[in-house]
Amino acid sequence: MLALIITAFSSCNNGPTLQTYYVDNELKPGFTTFDAPTSLINVDKVELTEQQERAYKSVDKLNALIFQIDENNKEQYKVELEKIKTILKNPKYEELMRGGNTADGKFIVKFLGDVESIDELIVLGNANDKGFAVIRILGDDMNANDLLSLRTALDKANFESTDLNGLTDFFK
Repeated sequence: MLALIITAFSSCNNGPTLQTYYVDNELKPGFTTFDAPTSLINVDKVELTEQQERAYKSVDKLNALIFQIDENNKEQYKVELEKIKTILKNPKYEELMRGGNTADGKFIVKFLGDVESIDELIVLGNANDKGFAVIRILGDDMNANDLLSLRTALDKANFESTDLNGLTDFFK
């Protein structure tokens, strides 16, 4: 009976998830990962509005998986990027915004939950000369508008003394 129940739940899996992709690739060549609690980001010297403060407190941690292109892995880059895009096509991921261009790079922002109560915000950014980054922002009852307001405050935050400095370098 137990085996039947386990088989039933296993067969309900609709393919790969972002979490399994992270776990399967975090130690592979070409990939770099960052896992950071929000306390790692130094916002003490940044003046936050009430909305930005609410957004900052709603975020628990940030996970990033980065694939950097070099001369030897351009084909792998295309394959891995397509895998991520396929995962994010799952209807459970709601699109919030997209932008960029083919010359500089593109990004897409998706989320799990609803706009007023986001459980996970996902940012996929890629540039054909650098690679791609998938960033998962995990929290409780995050609000899309509040999170977007936090962006300007983070421009002023100090990343130089944190492990996130490498992540910010990727987007320069």
